[in-house]
Amino acid sequence: MTEPLTAASLFDSLHTRLGLSWMAGQGGRRRTIRYQPGDELTDISLIGHLNFIHPHRIQLIGQIELTYLNGLRTNSRKDAIKQLFGDYADLIVLCDNQPLPDDIRQRADATPLPVLASPLSGQEIINHLQHYYGSLFAQRITLHGVFMEVMGIGVLITGDPSVGKSELALELVSRGHRLIADDIPEFSRVAPDLLSGTCPELLRDFLEVRGLGVLNIRAMFGDSAIKQSKYLRLVIHLDKMDEEQIRAIDRLRGNRLTRPILGLEIPEITLPVAPGRNLAVMVEAAARTHILAMKGYDASQVFIDRQQKQIEQNA
Repeated sequence: MTEPLTAASLFDSLHTRLGLSWMAGQGGRRRTIRYQPGDELTDISLIGHLNFIHPHRIQLIGQIELTYLNGLRTNSRKDAIKQLFGDYADLIVLCDNQPLPDDIRQRADATPLPVLASPLSGQEIINHLQHYYGSLFAQRITLHGVFMEVMGIGVLITGDPSVGKSELALELVSRGHRLIADDIPEFSRVAPDLLSGTCPELLRDFLEVRGLGVLNIRAMFGDSAIKQSKYLRLVIHLDKMDEEQIRAIDRLRGNRLTRPILGLEIPEITLPVAPGRNLAVMVEAAARTHILAMKGYDASQVFIDRQQKQIEQNA
C-alpha cells in the first residue's frame, strides 16, 4: 500500500520540476495531504484554484485570486483567510511567483499549513500534480517474465521456468531491442487504458541466463540496450508443445487470446517452443503484426477476403 503523501515528500519530489520554494508553514512539513483516489470525500477535489465553495486539498493562488483577496474589506478578508486555513486545505501554492501577503504568511506559520511558490502558471501546476498523483496511487502488480521493448512497443515474455525466456531476451537485445526488466517487472495502471512497466531498482540492468549467470546488459551492450519504462502492449507466452498441439493451432489467426491485467485486456500470443524454431524472429514478427493491428490491418482477414473474392470469380 502506498504511504500517505506529506507536504515535504511532495516538495522533495517536484521542487526541481516545478521550481518550488518554501514560503511559510515550515512546521507543517510532515502534514499529510489527505486525498486518495476513491476516498469518500468526493466533494473535495485534489487541486484547483482558490475556491471556498468547493474546496481543494491543494489550493492554488495566482494573480486573479490575490486580486480578489486584496479587494475584500477588512472583515471579509479575515473571514476568507479563516476559510482558507479551515479543515480542508493541506497545502497552498502560489503561482506565477506571486508575493505572499503578510496575513497569509503569519497564519501559515501559526497553523502550521505549508505554503509553496512556483514560477509556473496554475494550469501547469495542476497538470504536473495530477500526473504525479496518478502515478503515485496507480494500481500495481508484479508479474513473472521478461519485459522488453521490441519494435518500439512493450512486450512481456512469459512462460514456465526454464522455457527459454532469458535466452530469448538476450538474443533480442543482441538484435538491437532493449531490456526493461527481467524476472519480476512491475506494472502500474497509469491511465484508464494504459499499463506502464518498470524494473525494480535492485534488478535494473541485469539479466539472468542459465549457464551464464547474471549479466549486466548495460555494461555489455551499452546504454542504448536498456529502457527505463514502457507501456505494455503485447504478451508473448512461450509454451512447450508436442506435434499434435502445434497442429491444432489455427493456421490463419494463430494462437491469440487476451490476458486480464489490472482490469485491462492485453493481447496475448502463444508461441510454440520446439527445436528449430527461431523465437527471436517470431517475436519480432508478432510485434510487427500487433503494430499493424493497432492501425487496423488484419492480414488473416485480408487473406480470407481475397480467397472469398477468388471463389466468387471462379463461380
